[in-house]
Amino acid sequence: MALKLKICGMKEPGNIAGVVGLQPDYMGFIFYNGSKRFVGDLPFSILHEIPKGIKPTGVFVNEDLDMVIRLSEKYKLAALQLHGNESPDYLGQIKQALPDTEVIKAFGVNNNFDFNVLSTYTEVVDYFLFDTQTEGHGGSGKVFDWSLLTLYTGNKPYFLSGGIGIEQSEALKQINDNRLYAVDVNSRFELEPGLKDLEKLKEFKKILSGAAR
Repeated sequence: MALKLKICGMKEPGNIAGVVGLQPDYMGFIFYNGSKRFVGDLPFSILHEIPKGIKPTGVFVNEDLDMVIRLSEKYKLAALQLHGNESPDYLGQIKQALPDTEVIKAFGVNNNFDFNVLSTYTEVVDYFLFDTQTEGHGGSGKVFDWSLLTLYTGNKPYFLSGGIGIEQSEALKQINDNRLYAVDVNSRFELEPGLKDLEKLKEFKKILSGAAR
């Protein structure tokens, strides 16, 4: 099975349409106003028009629970990515309120990260996402040390994120881990924040299709 592809940080209507044409598995929309890729007043109808084979994913950071649920329903989000300090109880309430919505819990990884903390989230998430540890909740454009993934002993599949560009294509193919479910890309494929380079994405998707699990 080829690795799934998530293209995150979408906010420009025309660019969204172009990325839809590439048929990624997930498209990420950031609902955190501290991000340069904040969706702002993006019309919800644009997400409604995304084909069913692509999962619109809402990215939130320590957002009010009721707001997450309300926006998920308004935008018809197929997945939620929680990128802050959300607790297992918080995620459990989301799963209860939105049982058909995938829940992805993101964690910033560095040499001091304790993978044991993941055990308390296992029952309330569908996937983990491992990103580069930053103060800005992602979007750093920096790659963390992937050898740290050997410290992850759980069975829950995960997304790999953090500064991934075409330059990491060969290294991705060398990761021999059946739990690696998807690759999440963002800033390294941009012309400017929120505006993706379609040609680079097309090339990367073609390379990624050869990285079988």
